[in-house]
Amino acid sequence: MKRINNPKFVITILLLSLFVSCKNKTEESQITENKSDKTTYSEEDLYRPNFHFTPKKGWMNDPNGMFYKDGFYHLYFQHYPNGNTWGPMHWGHAISTDMVTWKEMPIAIYPDEKGYIFSGSAVVDINNSSGFSKDGIVPIIAMFTYHDMDAEKAGKTNYQSQAIAYSLDEGQTFIKYSENPVIKNPGIRDFRDPKMVWDSIHEKWLMVLAAGQKIMFYSSQNLKDWKQESDFGTGIGGHGGVWECPDFFPLKVQGTNEVKWVLLVSINPGGPNGGSATQYFVGDFDGKQFKIDPSFKNDLNKKENKSIWIDYGRDNYAGVTWANIPDADGRKLFMGWMSNWEYANAVPTETWRSAMTVARTVELQKVNSSYKLLFKPVKELTNYRGTKLEMESVTINGSTKIIDSKSINLSSAEIYFQIPDLKNSSFTFKLTNIQGDTLAFGYDNSNKNFFLDRSKSGKTEFSEKFANRLSMVKRTSLNPDLFGTIILDKTSIELFFDNGETVMTEIFFPNSPFEKLSIESKDQEFTLGSIEIHKLNIN
Repeated sequence: MKRINNPKFVITILLLSLFVSCKNKTEESQITENKSDKTTYSEEDLYRPNFHFTPKKGWMNDPNGMFYKDGFYHLYFQHYPNGNTWGPMHWGHAISTDMVTWKEMPIAIYPDEKGYIFSGSAVVDINNSSGFSKDGIVPIIAMFTYHDMDAEKAGKTNYQSQAIAYSLDEGQTFIKYSENPVIKNPGIRDFRDPKMVWDSIHEKWLMVLAAGQKIMFYSSQNLKDWKQESDFGTGIGGHGGVWECPDFFPLKVQGTNEVKWVLLVSINPGGPNGGSATQYFVGDFDGKQFKIDPSFKNDLNKKENKSIWIDYGRDNYAGVTWANIPDADGRKLFMGWMSNWEYANAVPTETWRSAMTVARTVELQKVNSSYKLLFKPVKELTNYRGTKLEMESVTINGSTKIIDSKSINLSSAEIYFQIPDLKNSSFTFKLTNIQGDTLAFGYDNSNKNFFLDRSKSGKTEFSEKFANRLSMVKRTSLNPDLFGTIILDKTSIELFFDNGETVMTEIFFPNSPFEKLSIESKDQEFTLGSIEIHKLNIN
């Protein structure tokens, strides 16, 4: 770990770190048993995730301003601390040394007379191009959208503008720039979510901004004065809703020296299974204009809604990547908001609402002429492995129990499985509990679809849009063997199929913890080549 120059920050971190290992231990314990001997649970016990970040209280949505510095990953997030539904936006703040165990920090940026503090990004200004450095301290520059609620209510269109703030105490607090906004609104209703990146290829700062249903590209030398270079999006990709929360970065193609640029664009509504989702584009950037690769455009044209998605579940939205990851690490690291605008304000938690996805690596693969992003859980998660169960060559005929909670707690688990020669197999994994709740997921060979069904997973009545769909996606891998990773927390499942080619993320709210994992085949006997289950000792 590098030396941190700010003594106050060091002392704060040392004090806070004393509590990290005790995460969740101060939460309420189980209440009492009812007359039928079925245990009832507090909200904290049943729904507070073990290792997905949630605020202690209040509302949370988009991840913002993520950067790495001096051994700490910083996560900021859209936050309303005074209520459990969307309200006046602040930037909440949390830190981690490994992107798994998080410590919530004091609020970093508050709304003011110019408006709410909407989504944005942060960069580490190593060379002090902004001029905000003092006494040799490297400044952190945050860029966010000011949202003027009064102007919006008055029917104006220019109620969103872009502003910056800087921090000289490792991102704990920010000083707003006296000459804000740095980008005024040109008369566009939805003009928001700036994502900055240092372009080492063209040696300048870049910024992508969502504007209605297109992305605007800007450049700067000093992070204060921004020039619009181009825009992207007309007639390309999905346009079922407003474009939001873009990200833009170069990525080397696996196994080659070829570099492509990747543009992430979240859209609401218009997702593949309803509501919110994030699409992506792969192409080239000349320092001013982004053009998608012809082969990727051809792949888009084959899609029904002309979109390729990072996640085909319903609960991964507005995700962006961390800035300032050291070259020695070399990974592109991502995290998303684990909810959906169709029901986010109504989910059955009261103290807090929403969680973030597990942190993921982003990789770019080229198969034949097609470019695909691969998403995988970060390797740091494996550091928390505890009890392990492993089985090989398991014959599946009808329903077969794999594990129950007496062996491994399924509310905090990491599972790997392999099925040989998938082309002739259909299978369904089922998570069940004593209440009769069921979460089902698997593969249907008749239509070549992965599926995830939470319609009977517990509490669903809080929104008619929560459980009225079966999330499905076609398998794209050419490998006849299927490899899968399952990440389970109390109220979420993250499925990574075929080395991260297909991802499905969804939340659920069972009436009691899931206690058993089984697998079944409806049509014929088949062999589960191997399965490896790890308890994650994080709670």
